[in-house]
Amino acid sequence: MRIRSKFVTGAVVLAAAASLAAVPAGAAPSGQEQGYGKTALQHDADAIAAFGVAGVQARTTGPGGRSVVASSGVSDIETNRPVPPSAYFRMGSNNKTFVATVVLQLVGEGKLRLDDTVERWLPRVVQGNGNRGDKITIRQLLQHTSGISDEGYPGFDSPEEYYAHRYDIRTPEEVVALAMQHKPMFEPGQGWSYSNTGYAILGLVIQKVTDRPWYEEVNNRIIRPLHLNHTIWPGTSPSLPHPHLRGYQRFESGGPLVDVTDLIDADASGGLISTTADLDRFFRALLGGKLLRPELLKQMQRTVPVDEETNQILPGARYGLGLFSRPLSCGGTYWTHGGDQLGYRTRNGVTDDGRHSVVVAMSTQFNQMDSTLGQEKLAHTLVENALCQERTSG
Repeated sequence: MRIRSKFVTGAVVLAAAASLAAVPAGAAPSGQEQGYGKTALQHDADAIAAFGVAGVQARTTGPGGRSVVASSGVSDIETNRPVPPSAYFRMGSNNKTFVATVVLQLVGEGKLRLDDTVERWLPRVVQGNGNRGDKITIRQLLQHTSGISDEGYPGFDSPEEYYAHRYDIRTPEEVVALAMQHKPMFEPGQGWSYSNTGYAILGLVIQKVTDRPWYEEVNNRIIRPLHLNHTIWPGTSPSLPHPHLRGYQRFESGGPLVDVTDLIDADASGGLISTTADLDRFFRALLGGKLLRPELLKQMQRTVPVDEETNQILPGARYGLGLFSRPLSCGGTYWTHGGDQLGYRTRNGVTDDGRHSVVVAMSTQFNQMDSTLGQEKLAHTLVENALCQERTSG
């Protein structure tokens, strides 16, 4: 039950791409520190908060594992409490990289093949209105090339809708059944379209292969081995552990920030709760080769072009198996996913060599075109400054 597009905002992108040019870049001040240090990180975090984001946490880590942390804004607009550097938040679609990692581990163990069809594992689940589970592969689900529509995916377009449905519980089977009421976007393998429903299906596949829910496999294979002690699956609880950032949504232009912290949403497309420290450790371990054998990591990094709408907001982006790649202005490529959940937006990046990383968590989402793109621009500026300046100095 994230924003229906969960990572990018569909038509918002095409209608407002030109507004990016009007957003001032949060370039880090020069001459104050060697590389991208506390002062520069704080400057870029403050720029995001000044844009209207309630709370911001940012963390960057260099080759030696030393992290620099900054926060800005408030964790609660009613009390004006400051943002704790270890605050919990909903990670949104960063969850997809965890799920993709588990799927690839199962492939490496010979329990699953990337070219297996969905029908092989989930008979008669993906069918109707032109949807064909016997034509869709596990690889296509991972890469968003399955064509499965997200039109029926639960979401919230107004405060009234949020208050009425924030405690609704939907099983993955029900989420998939909603998608099957819509025709596919394209024939499997003949396009690219971001599909949260595709990852809900992958969660069901993991359970069928292992006889355990996807979140137990993530816990046993990733969270516990990496000691991600602040990454949790909330189940049917609508609340977050303390301390946490309260999440806010601006549904209407000029309208108030609506507190949307309480929410039941725990499926495989984006259900985990985490911290910047844990997300940073996970992505560094993944790109550093600690979770997948080299040949499987290469499979994950084998990318295809994204659709035009996504490329408008993420210029140069390509998508692998649960990972985006993006070019750096200073040269080279970085790996990322990011996540949009109601009231929360997270962006991150790890350099191709796995030596430099950055995570920025924000506790506000906007439904307005110009605000969405402006926030995206400032977050990308922080990520680029961190990775380019750290790499130059390190």
